[in-house]
Amino acid sequence: MNFVKYLPLALSLLSCVASAQESICYGTTSNGKLENGVNLPSSGKNYVEYSTVARLAGRTYVHSQVKNIIVNAYQSLEIEQPSKIFKYAETGFENGGQFKPHKTHRNGLSVDFMTPVIDEAGQSVHLPTHPLNKFGYDIEFDANDKYEEYAIDYVALAAHIVVLHREASAQGVGLWRVIFDPKLQPKLFETKYASYLKEHIQFSKKRSWVRHDEHYHVDFDIPCKELVR
Repeated sequence: MNFVKYLPLALSLLSCVASAQESICYGTTSNGKLENGVNLPSSGKNYVEYSTVARLAGRTYVHSQVKNIIVNAYQSLEIEQPSKIFKYAETGFENGGQFKPHKTHRNGLSVDFMTPVIDEAGQSVHLPTHPLNKFGYDIEFDANDKYEEYAIDYVALAAHIVVLHREASAQGVGLWRVIFDPKLQPKLFETKYASYLKEHIQFSKKRSWVRHDEHYHVDFDIPCKELVR
């Protein structure tokens, strides 16, 4: 038998098996690592990445189950909020570990999402993310929840958190916490999703080391193995 002839096929099959492996997280979001991390899709019908450059630099890897939750949640939003669009941001490295400048994002369970916004016409648009504003992280909303011509879309933000929790629950896991500027959180409870948020979501109570107004941070609650050094 000509084994050389079938070598490319064998390598392809091995690659498929490896890519289908479930991720394994270790430790915690602030002290952990990740095996078999997977990259988030660059875009979908209603969402995009925050930076192609950052994605190519390996900054958008997550636990495989987190990826499934995120993608399925976006698909649910196509029905739940068909006129809204979304953008995800920093997640972590393929193998986890220290992820500067973040204090967490170390085991595939932490994900930043850019805050949904509407323009002056009330249309859902993407918050601009580019090197000159540190890929969106330098943006600061004013006392009226505005940045230039953009205003925070609390309905879209609340809907996204709700569908993330629903999808996580459907997969037998959960959301540990959501970090979003405590001063802005009351506006979420003025949306139709208020009751669900109050019952199911643990929001940060104190302001973090960065404001978290231009983005919200979600930690997923997925069982991890002990980190052994």
